[in-house]
Amino acid sequence: MPAVDKLLLEEALQDSPQTRSLLSVFEEDAGTLTDYTNQLLQAMQRVYGAQNEMCLATHQLSKQLLAYEKQNFALGKGDEEVISTLHYFAKVVDELNVLHTELAKQLADTMILPIIQFREKDLTEVSTLKDLFGLASNEHDLSMAKYSRLPKKKENEKVKTDVVKEVAAARRKQHLSSLQYYCALNALQDRKRVAMMEPMIGFAHGQINFFKKGAEMFSQNMNSFLSSVADMVQSIQVELEAEAEKMRASQQELLSVDESVYAPDFDVAAPQINRNLIQKAGYLNLRSKTGLVTTTWERLYFFTQGGNLMCQPRGAVAGGLIQDLDNCSVMAVDCEDRRYCFQITTPNGKSGIILQAESRKENEEWICAINNISRQIYLTDNPEAVAIKLNQTALQAVTPITSFGKKQESPCPSQNPRNVELENDKIVPKAAVHVPDADELIAPGTPIQFDIVLPATEFLDQNRGSRRINPFGETEDETFPEAEDSLLQQMFIVRFLGSMAVKTDNTTEVIYEAMRQVLAARAIHNIFRTTESHLMVTSQTLRLIDPQTQVTRANFELTSITQFAAHQENKRLVGFVVRTPESTGGEALSTYVFESNSEGEKICYAINLGKEIIEVQKDPEALAQLMLSIPLTNDGKYVLLNEQPDDGSPSENRGAESEA
Repeated sequence: MPAVDKLLLEEALQDSPQTRSLLSVFEEDAGTLTDYTNQLLQAMQRVYGAQNEMCLATHQLSKQLLAYEKQNFALGKGDEEVISTLHYFAKVVDELNVLHTELAKQLADTMILPIIQFREKDLTEVSTLKDLFGLASNEHDLSMAKYSRLPKKKENEKVKTDVVKEVAAARRKQHLSSLQYYCALNALQDRKRVAMMEPMIGFAHGQINFFKKGAEMFSQNMNSFLSSVADMVQSIQVELEAEAEKMRASQQELLSVDESVYAPDFDVAAPQINRNLIQKAGYLNLRSKTGLVTTTWERLYFFTQGGNLMCQPRGAVAGGLIQDLDNCSVMAVDCEDRRYCFQITTPNGKSGIILQAESRKENEEWICAINNISRQIYLTDNPEAVAIKLNQTALQAVTPITSFGKKQESPCPSQNPRNVELENDKIVPKAAVHVPDADELIAPGTPIQFDIVLPATEFLDQNRGSRRINPFGETEDETFPEAEDSLLQQMFIVRFLGSMAVKTDNTTEVIYEAMRQVLAARAIHNIFRTTESHLMVTSQTLRLIDPQTQVTRANFELTSITQFAAHQENKRLVGFVVRTPESTGGEALSTYVFESNSEGEKICYAINLGKEIIEVQKDPEALAQLMLSIPLTNDGKYVLLNEQPDDGSPSENRGAESEA
């Protein structure tokens, strides 16, 4: 990881979790430096007071100088220079430890005093500014909490003005304290380099001036080295002064902004709203229920990442997932006496989280950004252009569309479908002798749909035409009059597990591979929710019916189903491959995987029988022969597999029998 040089003063006002996280690194470095400075000062004081133990004291000093390299400084600006210099000084101390005696005044003036000044002035200043910054942050949080609780229905302009002024004053105070704190932490990185080396220069000069043999041991090379170190310290001082002046100028420039930037919702009358955002970040208030009727609000930092809404508390290193925004809906809501609230609803219609923005502009931009992200346009090549186009055409979608809507709007299956030869005594089509690889069946990285929802591209395709599409992809039962006249009606209770595009329908292995990938993906992503439907098999179609509303959610022509099979081990799993035409003239293959309350082979038997009826309907004699092979009940109905309805309901309501 590259070394971090300094804190950016421009980010002080935003006070984001990322800035706080970086600030904690500087604070950790300052704490480590304080600990090391105290240890170094103790070693120097031991040299100063140990007149009769100079050898032991200088040896301890040498060890302490070498220990600088092992310090776990979070920031390492200039450490290479400091380490190399301290290593050289440690060597000199080791050579002189048998000759040195203490000259208290000289060492006190040139060695002890600078390090004490550094500790008492610089390190204490940083500690004091840290406390002031913490107090200012707490005051700002309290004022923001007070501002967030402003009533919406009975709004008092005087109270609102006072609270806004209080927030602005607290925010300005926090901004000023943070700028001063950041400047002190930045300056500390250069000052520590001087503080570490300046006392040792005084120590070395004291040795030269007060010992007879010092002239022999401190040769011209040593004097040259000390001169170069002094020059380096001087250059650092000049650089520090220039940097300090630059930071003071930046501080004044940042503080000279318009006072309106400190006031929340300052442009409430005519805010400039960007409705084409595909990313958004900022502080929001999150509502949490603490009882049956009581709620609490917590101010947290939220940001979007791909199709997810993330939350990062102050002081946290990274954010956590709060809500998957794909196919979610978002809308403004009235929430108690709080203003600027909006709610995110999951694709299955369940109420999600409720958030509060601090201004009208932020509220509307968050709603627009989440609405854009929910359409999955961030996966396109140019999401910004797509977002602009969608908003220009006022294409607002706050309710997810089921994945079967496009299939209902598309034309009927091909007039010349591929003939599938099925033997009367076989329920599942024969598999090929050669077992293809998974890559030959399903393209790697193919997305899996775990619910009956449309991706963004299908949503756009459906809404480009003039025809109005039911947003839930549901079709009323009136559109399927063939159900009453069908020779076959069989009902099963199934749960939709997932669907995915496949590359071939020449073998049932593609169904087994799709089952494996769907179940593995559900286990990996901890997806346990399933959509339960009634699967009706007729002699013409295969229909998915909502058990609550009895509305048909999907319809597949039996002629478009080219493969179907039950799992070889888990008999309750069943899947089928559907071939549907595309607007480009080609055909698309999709595999749908379900879990049934009964054996999947019974569903396969019903589908196979329906396809046989379609084949023999052209020949009345063959049709009659087929019907005679199916046993009849006393009331003249055909019995399929001699089974009862899955849920124990009467057979005439569950479709377990088919009228002749």
